[in-house]
Amino acid sequence: MKYANVYIESFGYELAPHIVTSREIEEQLKPFFDSAGFGPGQLEALTGIKERRFWDVDHTLAEHAATAGQKAIDEAGIDPKEIGALTFCGVGQDGFEPATSCAIADKLNLGPDAHVYDLKSACLGMVTGMVHVANEIELGNIRAGLVVSCETARQIVESTIDEINIRKDINFYRDTIATMTGGSGAAAILLTDGTLGNPATQRHALKGGVVQNAIQHHKLCYWGFEEKGMPTSSRVIMRTKAQEVLENGIALGIKTYKRFKHELNLPDDKPDKFIGHQVGEGHHQLLYNALNIDRKKDFVTFPFLGNVGSVSLPITAAIADERGFLLPGDFVALMGIGSGLNCYMLGVEW
Repeated sequence: MKYANVYIESFGYELAPHIVTSREIEEQLKPFFDSAGFGPGQLEALTGIKERRFWDVDHTLAEHAATAGQKAIDEAGIDPKEIGALTFCGVGQDGFEPATSCAIADKLNLGPDAHVYDLKSACLGMVTGMVHVANEIELGNIRAGLVVSCETARQIVESTIDEINIRKDINFYRDTIATMTGGSGAAAILLTDGTLGNPATQRHALKGGVVQNAIQHHKLCYWGFEEKGMPTSSRVIMRTKAQEVLENGIALGIKTYKRFKHELNLPDDKPDKFIGHQVGEGHHQLLYNALNIDRKKDFVTFPFLGNVGSVSLPITAAIADERGFLLPGDFVALMGIGSGLNCYMLGVEW
């Protein structure tokens, strides 16, 4: 993938209002912790996550995604009718049908000729959405496209805590601890061909990227019905073979990074900065060691946001930009490994 006419025009994001600390989750896990002889502080020590955020009990993904989208539109100063595509890229949806993107597009007053659709690729949903919208812009089919997502973790975290306390089994806890890292949030990325919006806005040129997969490992992480298929009475569960995801994900990351450097013809001292999908401290440290990347080039949000699924990478980029970590002229690598397994790396001239 190589682009000459695609720009990140603006970001938008919304933080969920309820802060939930890892200590609070451990208090809820007390029946299991007592039976296993675990002391307080283990969850933060294992993941590096101090806290994450939850939405209110009653909410929709569309309402928060639309709020993030409106912030991106306002920041760019463009007319919503000029947006030729809107894609919602969350792990979850507000329902099987219609597409959650339809409610978002309606709230944002997009025009009747816009492409409006949902796209799913686990935690890499928004990165995948960026590629699809960028392709349409590069082809000249549209001038602007909005990529949005919202993730919610309260329900799956709380139901899994109940399961852990009932089973009181260390092996089961090992397969569900990744669920405890989940957080909630919403994000939006507005891409354009550079001809719209405020001319004084600092745009970020999307130069291209690569994708690689290791789909033979698609069974390592599962979030869905307990009974496979579409049973109407089955509860929703999440199970993750975290160590196997880590090991195979790092192998895929090494392969993708080598190809990324080659395809974009990057010198040894580039990229200048890295924004990665946010999983936890162990994953981050091992991946950056494997790629021989200085962690000083990296910006993280997982200590206070947790793993916000498809929202994690773009919300981290937005916050890094706000805090002056990403500087004009930096060549920035956006990189993520998602269950499936899939790996994307995109290069952006900031």
